[in-house]
Order: sequence, then structure tokens, then C-alpha cells
Amino acid sequence: MSRLRVSLPPLHTLTADSRVSFARLERQAAVKTGPINEDQVKETGEASLMQLGQSPRAPALECFLHPEDSLLASIELPALAPAKVSAAVACAAQALILGQSENTYVAHSPRDSDGQVHISWLPREALARLGQVLEQAGLKLRGLYPAPYALPVPAAGQLTACLLEQHLLLRHGPRQGSVQPLPDDALQALLANGAGLQWVGEAAPAAALEQLPDSCRWTGQAPDWGLHGGVQRNTAGQQGWGRAAALCTAALLVWTLGLNLYAARQAAQGQQLKAQMSQRVQQVFPELPVILNPLQQARQQLAARQSGANGEDPYSFNSLLQQAGNAMPFVIGGVEQLDYRNGELQLSLLSDTRVPAPDSGWQGLLSQAGLQASAGDHGWTLRAASGTTSGAVPMEADDSEEDEDE
Repeated sequence: MSRLRVSLPPLHTLTADSRVSFARLERQAAVKTGPINEDQVKETGEASLMQLGQSPRAPALECFLHPEDSLLASIELPALAPAKVSAAVACAAQALILGQSENTYVAHSPRDSDGQVHISWLPREALARLGQVLEQAGLKLRGLYPAPYALPVPAAGQLTACLLEQHLLLRHGPRQGSVQPLPDDALQALLANGAGLQWVGEAAPAAALEQLPDSCRWTGQAPDWGLHGGVQRNTAGQQGWGRAAALCTAALLVWTLGLNLYAARQAAQGQQLKAQMSQRVQQVFPELPVILNPLQQARQQLAARQSGANGEDPYSFNSLLQQAGNAMPFVIGGVEQLDYRNGELQLSLLSDTRVPAPDSGWQGLLSQAGLQASAGDHGWTLRAASGTTSGAVPMEADDSEEDEDE
């Protein structure tokens, strides 16, 4: 796998035509006695970002900041949930940042086993500038790290050191690095403390344990954290509103579709439940000619049985209910409430029940049975027609057809 690493100049001077140092690395299988894989430097040189972007199949860049932009620190935190670590780092970084913290992007490593969290920060404006320059040069960013993280990871208890742009770069481990702006003083302090130095490049101090060639300053393992998240947020800002609108529209469509499906499912379940209730009431009370409101009709039947009513009155609840079912079939399935009092049956209909015009013939059928229907605010009321004697015989649908045949 090929990788392209770039050493950036100070971000406030960066343009697409800025010349940068670069290295192309390839990962190759090592010998049996060595590590499983190692990165080999295949090419080094200098070129502008625009030139790097014009090369065919240019891989995504791993960029390393100039030492002046490599602001690093380590803080100690107690064991916290991952979400709370970020909040704690943001609070601790406010004491280190010169300027307004809301204008600064802070990146941090995971918490180490010894409680250390390593942080770095940069102004958001500088990260936005870097994103614009890379976009102008036609380059994609894979990672953005402070300068020391290009150095090889040292052995336990040692440091990897290098001089770059009058700064001393130190790599302490996979996640920790530091930059010393006064290299002579810092180097003397390290040697006085007995630090084991693995030196990269020329001008190695006499006390260095090992001196590595200058090309090794590109071969360090990239850490599992960096500042590239801030660049991605800024470069995506130009398209953020359009993408956000598209995502909101898609979410609204999915929500609407889900709501419609849920409503249809609930309606189907309601109809199924109503049919089961009607079937059950018909089984328990077979004398009912038609089921308009299962629950209320069952209550009416129970009350009639408890009161000892025989149901022989032609204007009883059952008789009026039967005439309503014969002459007004449109109310079947559309009755919300039944109310029977003093020989009158009131049908309260659902709001979506369609009632045909009075001249469509259904009121004539009621008149033949000695009944009349009057409209109210919420439905219809069936009662004996004016002038009808108590001996009038209600109409039966099947009997009328047989009389005509005879």
C-alpha cells in the first residue's frame, strides 16, 4: 500500500503553490527475523501542493504540521466515560489556549492506562484555510498530525529525537509527542536526566544511543488521533446546508411513510377486532337481527334479560333495530352509539358515515313498517310514525317479497 506524507509550512503562509517536503512510502513484508510489516521510503523530494495534486492517482495525504503549529500538551484525567472525556478535555484546554476557545479546534487521544490524555489545538480559521488549499490543489486529506508524529516510535523508556526548523521534536510513544522551541536547553536537560535518545538525522549528540538516517523521520506510525477532524468539518461546511436539507427531506419522507403504514395497520386491526366482536355477540345473542354496535347491543341485551323483557312489542329495541338494518343498511358498520328510550331508538353515526338522500326510498320502507326517522345533530332517531296504532305490524324484508310473489 502506497502512502504520501507531506511536511507543511506554517499554515498562515500556506497556498496551493507552496513548496513542501514529501515522502512516498510503501509497506513491504519484512524478513522472517524482523517485524511482520514495515514502511519503506521509496521517494523523497520537494514540490508544490498543486504539483502533487496533478500526479496520477495521488493517494490521500498524511500531513504533518510545522513545529510552530504543533501545539501539544498532556493532561491527567480520572477514569471517565468516553463522552465525558471530551468535555473534560475542553474544560482543561481553556487554560492552555491563548484566545477564545470557541474559535479553536481541540483534538485529543484516548485516555492511557496511566490516566494521561494528550491534546493538540489549532484555530479553526487555520484549519479552514488548509482545507481550502487542499481542495484547490485537488488533494484529499487522510490525516493531520503535529510534527513529532512523523518520527519512529521509540522502544520503551527511550525517546526519538530530531531537529527541524530550529525546534527539537520528541516522540515519546505511540500517542505522545512534544516540541521544544529551545533545542539546546531541552537537549541538555534530557541528557542530564539520563534519557535514552534515538536520534534521527545529523548533528546527533555524543550521548545518543543510536543514530538513524534522515529518511527515517518519515517512517513513524501515525497515532490513533489527530486534527484532521477539524479540517473535514470546515471543508464540508460549504456543502453542509444542502446536505442537511437533503437529509431532513429524506427523514421527513421516511417518517411520513412510517406513520401512514402504522395508521393503516391500526385501522386494519380495528376492523378485525370489530368483526370479531360482532361475531361473538351474534353467537351469544342469536335473536339479534343485525349487529350495528356490538358492545352496546350486548349491554342492551343483558339489561333486557335481567329486567325480564319478552321482546314481543313491535317497537321494542330489537324490532326497531331490525327495521333500521332492513331499511337503512348504510348505518351498518357506521354506528358509534345506540340509545333506546321510551320506544325511540337513537343512532349516533360516525363522522365518515355516508347517508343517502331522503328521497332514495329508505324512508318509504320505514313508513311501510309504521316508523319514521328524524335527523339530529349526531345521527337519526327512529320512532313510531304519527297516528300509528300499537297493533301495527313492522315490516319484514323477506315477508314482503313473499307477499308480492303470492
